[in-house]
Amino acid sequence: MAKLSKATTRNSKAEKAKKKIFVLDTSVILYDHNSIVNFAEHDVAIPITVLEELDEFKKGSDTKNYEARQFIRFLDKKAGEQGLQDWISLNGGTKGRFKVIMSSETKGLNAVTVFGGAKNDHKILNAAVRLGEEETSKQVILVTKDINLRLKAKALGINAQDYETGKIKDLDSLYSGKTQLENFDQSLIDSLYKVHSVSIDAILKKEKSFEPLNNHFYILKGNKSSTLAFYSAMDESMIQLEKKSYYGIKPRNAEQTFALHAIANPDIKLVTLSGVAGTGKTLLALAGSLEQRREFKQIYLARPIVPLSNKDIGYLPGDMKAKIDPYMQPLWDNLKFVKNQFKETDKEYKQIDEMITQEKLLVTPLAYIRGRSLSNVIFIVDEAQNLTPHEVKTIITRAGENAKFIFTGDVRQIDTPYLDEQSNGLSYLIDKIKGNKLFAHITLEKGERSELANLANELL
Repeated sequence: MAKLSKATTRNSKAEKAKKKIFVLDTSVILYDHNSIVNFAEHDVAIPITVLEELDEFKKGSDTKNYEARQFIRFLDKKAGEQGLQDWISLNGGTKGRFKVIMSSETKGLNAVTVFGGAKNDHKILNAAVRLGEEETSKQVILVTKDINLRLKAKALGINAQDYETGKIKDLDSLYSGKTQLENFDQSLIDSLYKVHSVSIDAILKKEKSFEPLNNHFYILKGNKSSTLAFYSAMDESMIQLEKKSYYGIKPRNAEQTFALHAIANPDIKLVTLSGVAGTGKTLLALAGSLEQRREFKQIYLARPIVPLSNKDIGYLPGDMKAKIDPYMQPLWDNLKFVKNQFKETDKEYKQIDEMITQEKLLVTPLAYIRGRSLSNVIFIVDEAQNLTPHEVKTIITRAGENAKFIFTGDVRQIDTPYLDEQSNGLSYLIDKIKGNKLFAHITLEKGERSELANLANELL
């Protein structure tokens, strides 16, 4: 490998030592309205075009509308009677400063000319170029969640980065919720079969290197037999698990057994299930919740509305219910599957219909959850990978007494333009909450929908 020259090394260090100015794109602000204060001592610049775009987003009940309003209020409060075209301190000197870039006219490189058309993205690129021309002693960096805008910036030689706050470092090391232990002490496994529970002290006497993690699941393999187990945070003991049927749905593998146990465990208030299509995430969440229907007043089934083919919900005909139903159909499909485990004359079949009629079982979008307090409910959030970390936080902070939240999704299947595998709300939640006494997670790996669905997941 070639060695860098001393001059190159000095230049590299000098570049890193330069004070930075981060230029924020609209996508960053809609992702996190607090982003402006997350750049340590460095300065932050907002192109005037971004303020124009935020004006389009300020009305509405979606999280992006809330983020736009909060950011606008923040700027108004910080600016006071000062003009936004001058640098304003963000936090009395402990943070950097901010200002609005009023013009996108440049002396040299011009994105509008290069790419053609005066699109807002091109104006934002020009704003970054202009700032670089004015602030030659500082490093100007465009920050955007828009991958294509980053590519355009790099094509022009502009330093561009993703917004890293709320982004997990390594998806491959994301917490899975389960561990397989080989050569586990056989006498401990025998004890689990006899009394179904073994204290942590008894385990540590024979398994010196064992490190218990709250609400973690295990596949324990000894020299004669094996078993499924769960480390209970509340009891500080290993508990043997058996495959049980929940409202007609029986687990088909170890991970599904773990998932149903987490859902049915009254000590666990927050559950996340991740996995590819066909692993049973939504079905397990629904079946486990129905099994506990007597413990809660309502069961909510919700999912974010993510229009396909760039068609907004407003294009669909009918009233709000008619507009929403196509997006909620996967939830109805899973509910129908549970019902079909029974005959129409069975009480379980009739109970589901009664719960829907009496609104004890509700299928709903997430748009109007802000400001509500949810007590005595199970709240299932499907397709949670399409939520931002802030949206996930907003949902969980609605929890009242005796509330349980279940988030399901595939962290590798993102349908929204400004999220990815590492920055979506589900990945963030799993990474940040793992090990908490109120939380359990399971990554479902084996597809159980059909051989055809498994074939598509593996080969297409």
